[in-house]
Amino acid sequence: MHDGGGEVRICVYCSSSTKVDERYFEMARELGQLLAAGGHTLIYGGANIGLMGTLARAVKEAGGQVVGVIPRALRDYGLVYEEADEVIVTETMAERKALMEQRAEAFIALPGGFGTLEELLQVLTLRQLRYLDYPIVVLNANGFYDVLLSHFERLYDEQFANPGFRQLYYVALDAADAMRYVEMAESAPLPRKW
Repeated sequence: MHDGGGEVRICVYCSSSTKVDERYFEMARELGQLLAAGGHTLIYGGANIGLMGTLARAVKEAGGQVVGVIPRALRDYGLVYEEADEVIVTETMAERKALMEQRAEAFIALPGGFGTLEELLQVLTLRQLRYLDYPIVVLNANGFYDVLLSHFERLYDEQFANPGFRQLYYVALDAADAMRYVEMAESAPLPRKW
């Protein structure tokens, strides 16, 4: 677990859609500015479109470091953010996710689609099984993740998951709250899965 203070390599999962409401783009810009202002490095999926592109540009414009990890097929489609400080091209989506996880010391999920959900659930599972011990933040601005978080509560209520696993993640209401948590997070004891 990150010990609070100093530079953190933060992996951000978010949408590549260009059609989402402007308030989500503003949230991505704000997170990028705060991330750079804190001296942190962005690790993300490498795209130049949607919330992903907005986030990366905001980090760069504020003087921060950006590492993009993108599969070759998406790069060849012209979606790579070429201004990143480092671009890592992978052969598969699985390799992309693994490299992002290996490079990161914290994870933030902005609103996103199926890919964002998959990435968020994977790191939650990895933390639950103790393959990683880094902060995970669900940025729930505008109540975007309310239904998912409600489903998590059903998992606890029906004993598909231990209620102690609420400690796997922090629910933030805005970008500033998310960054505060990442910068101050301390490791909390988790229950054993079995």
